[in-house]
Amino acid sequence: MGYIAVAIDGPSGAGKSTVARAAAARLGYVYVDTGAMYRAIGLAVCRRGIAEEDTAGIIAVLPEIRLAITYQNGTQHVVLNGEDVSEAIRTPEIARYASKVSAVPAVRQFLLDVQRGMAENGNILMDGRDIGTVILPQAQVKIFLTASVEARAERRYLELCEKGQAVTREQVAADIAERDRQDMTRAIAPLRQAEDAVLLDTSALTLEESIQAVLRIIQEKTEE
Repeated sequence: MGYIAVAIDGPSGAGKSTVARAAAARLGYVYVDTGAMYRAIGLAVCRRGIAEEDTAGIIAVLPEIRLAITYQNGTQHVVLNGEDVSEAIRTPEIARYASKVSAVPAVRQFLLDVQRGMAENGNILMDGRDIGTVILPQAQVKIFLTASVEARAERRYLELCEKGQAVTREQVAADIAERDRQDMTRAIAPLRQAEDAVLLDTSALTLEESIQAVLRIIQEKTEE
């Protein structure tokens, strides 16, 4: 029997990473947060003082980037050139950089082989923007996990407040709406629901209900 690949796509702030991480842990699957990889590249670009729109500058940085995903006590850690940047990549500024660098074809190609290679070594649950459509089009299970802008903004606002960041609900909502626009209109691998993906709207669901819904979909699809 081959390995099971689960692809979870969806917009920013939908809770993909939190839900996917928990579902993978309960199933004993390897979890890969591809968004963290783009954030890490965004961080590398930002630290070098390269503008978000400087495509040539972004591409020039790629040969200098060594990116690794490690797991400690079941938790994914992102290592950039030997430094654990798991926390450093979780800021609104780096989220914007991630969106910009992810629109650069050379960056997507840089990460494509890494991401696909991970699916060849065991059962895997991967989340991002184009997993089911581009990275793992042959995945046995595809889920498009979404929520309203209002629900996503409230969740992200509370999350950032817990981390001590000074933000407003209005700014968070505006950032999410802009990220949606960028992700859905970019020329390369735009955010969209794969034709064979199951749509899951978590606007009215608690975290546990969302996790259970994902587990049910995976069970149903893998038993077909």
